[in-house]
Amino acid sequence: VEKVKGSEYFPNGLKSPQESIADLSPVEDFRIPSKEEMREMREQPIDPQAEQEIINSIQEVYYSNDSFDMVQHELEKLPPELNLQELEEYRDQLKRQQAAVKRVTLVTQCEWISCFLQELERVTSLQTNLQLAAVICTNARRQLSISKEDFTEASLGLLANQRRRHLLTGLLKSLRTIKTLQRTDVRLSEMLEEEDYPGAIQLCLECQKAASTFKHYSCISELNSKLQDTLEQIEEQLDVALSKTCKHFDVSHYTRVQLAYTLLEKTQTAMDQLHMHFTQAIHNTVFQVVLGYVELCAGNADTKFQKMQYKDLCTHITQDSYVPCLSDLCKALWEVMLSYHRTMQWHEEQDKEEPPPTTGMPVTPISEAVVDHSYVKKKLEHGLTRIWQEVQLKVKAYLLGTDMSNFKYDDFIVVLDVISRLMQVGEEFCGSKSELLQESIKRQSVNYFKNYHRTRLEELRMFLENETWELCPVKSNFNIAQLHEFKFMGQSRSPSVSPSRQVLSSQDQVLSSKDQEVLSLFQHFSQEGNPFERHIDNKDEETEDVLASNGYESDELEKCVYQDYDSDSDVPDELKQDYVDEQTGDVPLKSASRETLRSRKKSDYSLNKGSNAPILTNTTLNVIRLVGKYIQMMNILKPIAFDVIHCVSQLFDYYLYAVYTFFGRNDMPAPGLGVPGREAGPARPVAPFCWYESSGPGLISSRLRTTLNRIQESLIQMNAKSDRKEKVPSPHLSQLVVLTASETLYGLAQRVVATESLVFLAEQFEFLQSHLDTMMPAAKKPFLQQFYSQTVSTASELRKPIYWVVAAKALDYEQMLLLMAGVKWDIREIMSQHNVYVDVLLKEFEEFNKRLGDVSRHVRVPLPVSNVLWEHCIRLANRTLVEGYGNVKKCSNEGRALMQLDFQQFLMKLEKLTDMRPIPDKDFVETYIKAYYLTENDMEQFIKNHREYSMKQLANLVNVCLGSHINKKARQKLLAAIDDIDRPKR
Repeated sequence: VEKVKGSEYFPNGLKSPQESIADLSPVEDFRIPSKEEMREMREQPIDPQAEQEIINSIQEVYYSNDSFDMVQHELEKLPPELNLQELEEYRDQLKRQQAAVKRVTLVTQCEWISCFLQELERVTSLQTNLQLAAVICTNARRQLSISKEDFTEASLGLLANQRRRHLLTGLLKSLRTIKTLQRTDVRLSEMLEEEDYPGAIQLCLECQKAASTFKHYSCISELNSKLQDTLEQIEEQLDVALSKTCKHFDVSHYTRVQLAYTLLEKTQTAMDQLHMHFTQAIHNTVFQVVLGYVELCAGNADTKFQKMQYKDLCTHITQDSYVPCLSDLCKALWEVMLSYHRTMQWHEEQDKEEPPPTTGMPVTPISEAVVDHSYVKKKLEHGLTRIWQEVQLKVKAYLLGTDMSNFKYDDFIVVLDVISRLMQVGEEFCGSKSELLQESIKRQSVNYFKNYHRTRLEELRMFLENETWELCPVKSNFNIAQLHEFKFMGQSRSPSVSPSRQVLSSQDQVLSSKDQEVLSLFQHFSQEGNPFERHIDNKDEETEDVLASNGYESDELEKCVYQDYDSDSDVPDELKQDYVDEQTGDVPLKSASRETLRSRKKSDYSLNKGSNAPILTNTTLNVIRLVGKYIQMMNILKPIAFDVIHCVSQLFDYYLYAVYTFFGRNDMPAPGLGVPGREAGPARPVAPFCWYESSGPGLISSRLRTTLNRIQESLIQMNAKSDRKEKVPSPHLSQLVVLTASETLYGLAQRVVATESLVFLAEQFEFLQSHLDTMMPAAKKPFLQQFYSQTVSTASELRKPIYWVVAAKALDYEQMLLLMAGVKWDIREIMSQHNVYVDVLLKEFEEFNKRLGDVSRHVRVPLPVSNVLWEHCIRLANRTLVEGYGNVKKCSNEGRALMQLDFQQFLMKLEKLTDMRPIPDKDFVETYIKAYYLTENDMEQFIKNHREYSMKQLANLVNVCLGSHINKKARQKLLAAIDDIDRPKR
């Protein structure tokens, strides 16, 4: 009414319909057809059908838009060559089309004009009514103005404005909230990128709560649905974030994740999901590690491996990549287990830091929190066993996927060490004894060790058969602890190895400086490092060069000592490498200079003096190193300890048997093993060594004889067709070793090196006994004790038979018998001059002493060896004297006095040549000489008590005494007593 009231709507007053046409017409170029046009339209007859055909023939382009240039279009259509007649026809056609359009347009305009005039009349009528309404409104406003003056206009206006302001303020707050809700998506995305999951969930829950308040707005209903989808998306991202903690645990990250699950009230669900993620992480980790190595070794882009099962994939690991793959596998599994361990620590710390519930708190939330904590604790404790079982299954599949029987020793030791470390991790992780790992590694170890030991025995036989028994020069302070193979025994206590570089073994202990408290692997490697990192041994610090020259002076001897033992082409290179220097990698036998050799004192190589460097050979060193490798394997894998120790004992057995076979059976008359002794055949030859054996105690003790028989039966393959794989053919002495030359005392240098190297080896076994005893299972310890008491302790007993062969040939005992046979013993006057045979015998001893000194310049002859040699030679000489005296047909009292004179002369001169006191078998000779003066009764008692003399010697004693103080009757009686003694031996 107010709008109509103003005169601004009619500034010029009312207009006539004709005047208003121009203002009201929607068509700007509207015009009324002229009279001529109207007349023309009426005069020309129109055919509607023909007219429509003309209009339809107009091209569509003319209807396109107002900016269309018709003239340009027609000009462009003109052909290159113009034809006047065609152009006129085409022009007439266009004129007809133009006339048709014009006629249709005029007709249409005429129809619109009549309608327009009718509507204009209606508008004019409406305008008149509006003018009347304006007058009415004017009068109403005038009356309303009078009414306002009668009321409190100001008060009412104030109330209305205040109400309006309150409504607008509430509306503004709602609009701001709605605006904030609309921008929530952006903030949520930012918070998720920042991994602020608790904040994102808190914001999302608050937005949902706010959205429910403003749900009466249509825009909020869609937002509420969107927020629910966002919350579900956050849960999915939260699950992904939870899975990341399985490989690399981060305290702040895990704290945010757990707080987020607490806000969602899904703590128990989170624990269930966490264990699923750990299981999946183990599977994915091991699969990716093994797949990477398999594809790397395959060398092609074939994707068939990615579709394989893990167990089948493990069978494609090559031997070269097996150890690094296993190491990486355990490293990755360690990261997973460490993450689980740290997860448990986090929850334990949270339980400790949890404040005690106050009395004012509601009961229900407290009980729910207690239930959650209890559930989480039980779930984590139960998960320890599950996680470790899964780890064991994966590693077991990897271990059994490859046949390790042909692995290199060092590689296999690394495998054992890694698995041992892994089992230690399992024990600390959940107290498990790792039965699956033990069973699988035991299977592989037994399989590997049988094959390895068989190969080592064959190599040892080859070494022994190519051994020339030359001295291997080592330092005087050499001991097996200096060898690389025995470093493991003292490695954990070595102060020279820094803790950061030290690899913890199953016995390693990391001690704190304050309370000496033992740290577990999880404590030691909690923040950094990995127990499965492979470190290179610090050989500069730990490995000492044990090989050195023994100071040989002559060039010939130097060449002899430094000759290449492994020069034979049939010796494998890898065996030769066992003797390279641990520090430099060079062949040690050529490392000493001549100046070093010549700088040694000559007294070092005098008999029984000088250097105490151990006497050993390259083969001895090889056996010692093999023992070290075996003990390493046993130390790491205790379940096969007995098998390993049994094989260690076979190494010693075979070495002992070889030394005896090579040097202890030469010219031995006894059958069987060739051990001189009680099994003498019926046709025993009469020779010096037989006098010793037949008249004295056996050279080989029954214990040593039993040991040699046992070794032959259990280890030596006597028949070439034998199918027992654990047996080894008996070794043969190298043809380069000559034991028949008298100049070298029948190979005494080689015999000393061989025998004393065996004694040295036995000493090393004695040194290792306590360590082996701790490794041996309790039920099998009697085997170890018997091995030491019956075998190791008998090594030194081989000196007697080996050096006895030298002593039996070193002196010409047959010449002594011939010279003694030419002496006349039935003399009637006491002689003051001894016989010539004594001087010849002493000259033989002097020559023996000289040759022994020559040998000692090549090889140090230890005091026990020289004592055994001198003892054998003196005993054989004394028995030769008794045998010579027993061959006497006639003898007088003066002749017996001459025998005593000769023997005393022999003893006096012999004592100047040797330091042995008393002289061996001195009483044996003196008692026999003095027996000549015994009466009949004393002689009978003498025969019964002195079984050390042969039957021939006793009978000769009786026959020589006949006529002097024994009659024929007594002679028969004494001979009968001798025959009674000899009868049981037949």
